Amino acid sequence: MKLLSSLTLDETRELMLSYGEKAFRAEQLYLAVRQGKEIEEISNVGAALKEKLVRDGYVATGMKIYKHFDSAIDGTVKFLFSLSDGDMIEGVLMRYKYGNTLCVSTQVGCRMNCAFCASGLNGLKRNLEAGEILGQVILANRFDGGDLKNRKITNVVLMGSGEPLDNYENVVRFLRLLNEEKGLNISYRNVSLSTCGLIDAFDRFMEEDIPVTMTFSLHASRDEVRSRIMPVNKKYGVDDVIGAAKRYFEKTKRRVVFEYSLIKGVNDAEEDAAILSEKLKGFPCIVNLIVLNYVKERGLSGTSRKDAYRFSALLSKGGVESTVRRTMGADIEGACGQLRAKYVQEK
Repeated sequence: MKLLSSLTLDETRELMLSYGEKAFRAEQLYLAVRQGKEIEEISNVGAALKEKLVRDGYVATGMKIYKHFDSAIDGTVKFLFSLSDGDMIEGVLMRYKYGNTLCVSTQVGCRMNCAFCASGLNGLKRNLEAGEILGQVILANRFDGGDLKNRKITNVVLMGSGEPLDNYENVVRFLRLLNEEKGLNISYRNVSLSTCGLIDAFDRFMEEDIPVTMTFSLHASRDEVRSRIMPVNKKYGVDDVIGAAKRYFEKTKRRVVFEYSLIKGVNDAEEDAAILSEKLKGFPCIVNLIVLNYVKERGLSGTSRKDAYRFSALLSKGGVESTVRRTMGADIEGACGQLRAKYVQEK
């Protein structure tokens, strides 16, 4: 199977020329795929060309929306996408005053095995292709009534299942595809990439000149705590992650975000806030405090929202800006990774 959504416009032109087609056919095909059309739905491309594409194993995005769940509280939509190999991934559409943000997955499962996350419960099954990551944006945009002239998806966060920098080549290609002027044309400034801190891959990413907002999953201020809840810390410690964040700011002048899931009795003490404040004081960043979603198989409980605001106040007192993340879609299926696991089991 070959994904048309993984091809740039120039690559689509090369494909059309290899079929003996005129160059303008490439743009017709490229735009139709970005609008969420399957090959058989494309009306301005001839039947003979469509037959060639199908014969040679091409599909549009290689995925579809299997089910969606709509929040009656805040308009959040949770998608379950089915892939061509029968597996599933999740995406979440969140509505804000400034626009609509889609949270996308980059892998089927995850091999980071963080103690508070459902995505890694069954390990990593496979990487998503660039066109499958882009396909989530394409399908969600079409689902919400958008097209290329009137996009309904204005912002993208790579914070779904998987560690983006563990799928490096496909994620970099996805970001370039997302930004293509003739395609979805989403600015890098409207994209956030979250990493648990694969520093070697991150340093390589800094040389790609893709100035997205970087979000670092820190979740602890001390190595002994972070190593217990995030195995990656045994290779890349707290100071390594903070150092990488500072290098990114120096290079791009873009403020970075640190994600910090508050786990009751693990990383939410006054001492934790004091140490974190000392490490980040004077650095223009923001700490995004998350009230942990309960994952039955993990057995960890989140701090109360009251105590989350207490922790935020302690950071503020220490000179560090923070925010307590708003809970989105509280009335639809559970934490990241939970919905996929449920339907995989049912199948």
